Amino acid sequence: MSTQSTNQHRPEHHGGAPSTRGEIAALRARPEASVLVIGAGINGIATFRDLALQGVDVVLVDRGDFVSGASSASSHMIHGGIRYLENGEFRLVKESVQERNSLIRIAPHYVKPLETTVPIFSTFSGILSAPLRFLTHKSGKPTERGAALIKAGLTIYDAFSRDGGSVPRHRFLGRKRSLAELPALNPGVKYTATYYDASMHDPERLALDVLFDGLAAGPHARAANYLEAVGHDAAGVRLRDTTTGEEFSIAADVVVNTSGPWTDLTNAELGHETRFMGGTKGSHIVLDHPELFAATAGREIFFEHEDGRIVLIYPLKGKVMVGTTDLEHDLREPAICTEAEVDYFFDLIAHVFPRVAVDRSQIVYRFSGVRPLPHHDETQPGFVSRDYRIERADATGRPSTTVLSLVGGKWTTFRALAEHLADEVLALIGAPRTVSTQGLAIGGGAGYPANDDARRVWLVSHGDEVGRTRAEELLERYGTRAAAFLVEVEGEHDEALAHHPGYSRQEIAWLVRNERVVHLEDVVLRRTSIAFTGTLTAELLAELGELVGAELGWSAERVHDEAAATSALLAARHGVVLGGLTAPVG
Repeated sequence: MSTQSTNQHRPEHHGGAPSTRGEIAALRARPEASVLVIGAGINGIATFRDLALQGVDVVLVDRGDFVSGASSASSHMIHGGIRYLENGEFRLVKESVQERNSLIRIAPHYVKPLETTVPIFSTFSGILSAPLRFLTHKSGKPTERGAALIKAGLTIYDAFSRDGGSVPRHRFLGRKRSLAELPALNPGVKYTATYYDASMHDPERLALDVLFDGLAAGPHARAANYLEAVGHDAAGVRLRDTTTGEEFSIAADVVVNTSGPWTDLTNAELGHETRFMGGTKGSHIVLDHPELFAATAGREIFFEHEDGRIVLIYPLKGKVMVGTTDLEHDLREPAICTEAEVDYFFDLIAHVFPRVAVDRSQIVYRFSGVRPLPHHDETQPGFVSRDYRIERADATGRPSTTVLSLVGGKWTTFRALAEHLADEVLALIGAPRTVSTQGLAIGGGAGYPANDDARRVWLVSHGDEVGRTRAEELLERYGTRAAAFLVEVEGEHDEALAHHPGYSRQEIAWLVRNERVVHLEDVVLRRTSIAFTGTLTAELLAELGELVGAELGWSAERVHDEAAATSALLAARHGVVLGGLTAPVG
């Protein structure tokens, strides 16, 4: 379920009532299912895929776009969660590293090994306070971790993490060798520890691959975005199409609430008051800063600040992403990266790379989201469990329906979590598991070239229409799903956008036709990396609006309104004012 205030920038529709989308018409034509999943973040999408592969009659809905809520605001990492060891969450760490290693194999187009370096400024700091934090999670002043504590943690982490030796062991270096490898580091560093986790350079695209795997299972699997749950009665869950205002009901034997941080709000709409969630806000900024990019030497720089927050400086798509915060947040308000958080990030960069100057003119994008954490009373946000659980209740409006609410969950464990949740659903509806998702390739990861020779073969066999360089770009962007686009443009000129040579007109049209695009913002923020990388201009937005409008049959007035709404959203939520400026937000 996407954020509660997404619609505030949405345009009104002019030039006649908007037509009913095909996927909505299909749901209205057959308004029942065995399972209805509400909330299309990564965990809802993965649960939908798992159930679809078992042949279950399943429907997935979200009040916003697919993967537009908490799952769109991640740190772009698939990680084992070394810091969870201090929380005593050994089961979660073990599952996380197993799933991380698996995702590198089954989604190699989006999940890749990531060298990660921890700068360390003391030897014994944290040794005395760590046991107290482990036992109470309510210690006083946080303490930056020293070398001894980090060494102990990484030794345990290696035992969970190495996957038969395929992941290198961690290594420790002293000051001299650390500065030789990373000369821009703070010269006060005493040690560095380097280990491997994994990057996820396109979270939204990975989630879409999971979604389309589920839809490809057959007509028993149906999904619709911009369709919100607004009630539950004897006829089923009442749904409202946010683009037309139409309402109808879907009757289901099991309703699965995977609304993430908004799980309690969805339960309230279904007539069931709960207090499961207590999410915290995490913000990030993206910098166009070649010097800072070079200073990282291609590694993620990862450490725990003295205030107890996790910090990352992460080279990504030619830019540098810096995060994250861990702040209490009112779920009724939009999550926005504030100026105070930007100041905090700049202080952290200065601590790690003191000779690298940064300023606000270098910020090209900022984003913030709410973690789907359980309600946690007085527990410090950093110590709230990142594990998940499933709550079960009978529906109040339709007693024959069971409601399962997912509490918690994280990107790294989405496949295992979905398998667990799907197994509970299968038990409720009396259906067997016929397919395992363990080891099953995701989307464009199927047949993805495993080495340089295989890559050359793929590029030679698919590059005739667009050229080898363009074919390689598409392979990186979509994995082997790029082949479907190349077939569609066969015999046509793959014409680059006038205002962004990295994308073509045919490619944008293909995304709109095939990926359930409803609004212009869907293309700018989630189907492409255009906003994230700071490459959007007013001229490019107008060009994209014309292309999307041509595919969806929009009037000129609707195209204008969609561009205005997207521009307003970018300014309010992401600090982007078209024309190359960034605006203070908050």
